[in-house]
Amino acid sequence: MLICPQCKFENPNSNKFCQNCGTSLTHKVCPECSTDDVPVNALRCHNCDTECGTVFWAIIAKETTGEALRVEGDVGDVRGEGGEGDEQAIPSSSPVSPSYQITLGSYLDSQERYQLIDTPLAQTETAIIITDVGVRVLDCQPYQISPIEAILASQESDLLTPSAEASEIPRLAKAYIALQSQGERGIPPIHDAWQQGDIQVLIIENRSDWQHLLDLWQEETTSSLKILHWCYEMTQLWAVLEPVNCRQSLLDLSNLRLDEDQTLALQRLYVESSNSQPATELLEDAQSQTSAIPEEPLTIQALGRVWQALFRQSQRTQFGSVVQMLGDLEVGKIQTIAQLRSRLEEISIELEALGTATLPPIKEKNTAVSTIPQSDELEDIISKTDDMPTVVLAMQLSSLEDAGRTDVGRQRHHNEDYFGIETKIHKLEFPKSRVLEGHGLYILCDGMGGHAGGEIASELAVNTLRQYFQEHWIANQLPTEDSIREAVYLANEAIYKLNQQDARSGVGRMGTTLVMLLIQDTQAAVAHVGDSRLYRLTRKQGLEQVTVDHEVGQREINRGVEASIAYARPDAYQLTQALGPRDENSINPDVGFFDINEDTLLLLASDGLSDNDLLETHWQTHLEPLLSSGVNLERGVTDLIDLANQYNGHDNITGILIRAKVRPNLES
Repeated sequence: MLICPQCKFENPNSNKFCQNCGTSLTHKVCPECSTDDVPVNALRCHNCDTECGTVFWAIIAKETTGEALRVEGDVGDVRGEGGEGDEQAIPSSSPVSPSYQITLGSYLDSQERYQLIDTPLAQTETAIIITDVGVRVLDCQPYQISPIEAILASQESDLLTPSAEASEIPRLAKAYIALQSQGERGIPPIHDAWQQGDIQVLIIENRSDWQHLLDLWQEETTSSLKILHWCYEMTQLWAVLEPVNCRQSLLDLSNLRLDEDQTLALQRLYVESSNSQPATELLEDAQSQTSAIPEEPLTIQALGRVWQALFRQSQRTQFGSVVQMLGDLEVGKIQTIAQLRSRLEEISIELEALGTATLPPIKEKNTAVSTIPQSDELEDIISKTDDMPTVVLAMQLSSLEDAGRTDVGRQRHHNEDYFGIETKIHKLEFPKSRVLEGHGLYILCDGMGGHAGGEIASELAVNTLRQYFQEHWIANQLPTEDSIREAVYLANEAIYKLNQQDARSGVGRMGTTLVMLLIQDTQAAVAHVGDSRLYRLTRKQGLEQVTVDHEVGQREINRGVEASIAYARPDAYQLTQALGPRDENSINPDVGFFDINEDTLLLLASDGLSDNDLLETHWQTHLEPLLSSGVNLERGVTDLIDLANQYNGHDNITGILIRAKVRPNLES
C-alpha cells in the first residue's frame, strides 16, 4: 500500500493521488525551488539540481563462512563482521543477487526499490572482497510501506510477544528495532531489512553526512565541559547498548557522530560477536579510525581507551582530573558505569567551581582497546533495555523560535480566536563562549458570545495581558504565580466591565478561554482558563497534554466519576469557567511551572485544533519532525491548520508553535 505523505491515508498501490486528500503519490515538491512535479523516485530536482530524493544508508553484511561479498568498483565504508546465524527472508523483499556483485546504479532488491547512488572509495580494476558494506541508497518507492514497517506496526501493541513475522527479521536488525521501540535518538531508525541465505541487508537512516565527533573534539573553541558532556553521553549510550550487545559501536571513532544540536549519535550499530579476534590498538592514523574486536569480555575500560584515542588523534592535551579518571579506569578502580558517571559529575562540578572551562593540561598516556559479549533474541533485548539516565550538566537556551496562525475553519463565518506572540532574544557571543537569553510571551484565546462578542473578548484579553507583562515582567526573571494570576484577573475584569456596560445577559455575555505560556531562558510558566490547551513534545517523553480542560466532563472525572460516564452527559463539554462572563470570584486559573531541560516543542491550541484527539493521533507525523531545527515552523503550523480543517473544521482553528533548543551550560 502507499502511505500518503500528507494525511497518512493508506492507498492502493495503483493510486496516483491520495483518495483521501488528493495529494500526488507520484510527484513531490522540491524544498529548495518549490517545483511541484519532481518524481518521487528522482534523486535530484530537475529544475534546480537540489538533492531531494529519499536517501537511506544500506548495510549489506555477509556471514563469515569463508566467502565474501564481491563489489565491483568502489562502495563506501567497509568493515568485517561475523558470527551471525542464518534467518529466513521477509517474503516480499529480495536480497542482492547470488553473485553478490554490487555496482553503482544497481538495485539491492528485485522490486528495484533501493538503488545504489554513490561509490565513496576509489575505483579499482578488480572486485573488492569484503564481508560488510555501508553505502547510500535511493528509495525509489518512498511512499510504499516496507515489510519490516508492516511487521512493527502489527506488533506495536506488544513487541515482546513472539510471532512468525518477528522470527523473519534478520538478526542484525533486531537491535535496531529494540532500541527504536525505546525512542533512543542516538541510534539510527531502521526502515527496512531482509535476508536470504547468508546475506543480510538493513536500510537505516542516512547519517553519513553528520559531523564526526573527532572533528569538533579537536576544535580549540570546544571547551573541556563540552568534552565532559560527550563523555557522559557515551556512558548513557553504553548503558543503552549493553542489553543488545552493541557496545562495540562506541569503539569505532568514525562511527561517533553529532546531530544538529551537537548531541552524540551513532552512524550505525556493530553487534559484538563471540567469534572474536585478538585485541589490537586503535589505529593511530586519523584517516583510519576503526577498532578491532578483541577476545576478552568488554568492560568500561574500553570507554577510557576510546577517550584517550580521541585526545591522541585530535592532538589535544588532557586536563588533570581527566588524566586521573582515565588512570583509575585502566587499573580497575572505576568498575561500573554508575561510578564513572559519578566521577564525571565531580569533574564538571570542579570546573564550574573554578569558573573556567578548562583545567591545567597534562599529557596523556597511550593505551589499547579491549572488548566483547553476545547477542539475544528481540523479546529479551527489549525487556533488558535500561531507561536513559539524567544528564550531568545544567542546560542553557540554544535557540527559541515560534510561529502562530489562526483560521476561520470550514463551517464558521467569522473568527473569534485571537493570539499574540512577543519574543525577545538577547545574544552575547565571544570567541570561546556564547550566551542566549530568551524571553517569550505566547497567548491564545478562543472567544465566545457571537459575532462582535467573542472576537472582542479574545482580542481584549490578549492585549490586556500583553500590556500587563510589558509593565510588570522584570528582565531575566520569570513572573511569580501571584503576578501571573493578577494578570489573568485583570483580563477577566476588562471583559466583565464591557459586558456590564453593554448590559449583556445570558448567552449574549461575551467571554473567552485562555492559555498563556511564559518562557524565560530554560524556565517556563503556563496559565489557562477553559479548554484551550498547552501541549509539550520531547523525544524522550513524546507528546504530553500539560493543561487540564475546565469543562463539566473533566470536573466529574476529578470527582471520581468514570470517564465514559462523565462524558456521556449532554453538557460534558460545557465550560466550567471562562474569562469575562462573571467577576473574578468565579474564576480560578491554573498556573504551573516547568523547566526546559531538553529540546522541546510547545504547542498552544484552541479546541478547533485539539478536538477529536487530532494531535494525539497525528503528532508523530505533524509535530515530532518539528523538533529538528531544519524544519520550518511556519510551514509546520500551516500543515496543522490544514490537518484540522481536513478532520475537524467545525470551529475556528488556532495554533502557536514554540521550539526551544537547549545545550549544556558550558559558561557556568
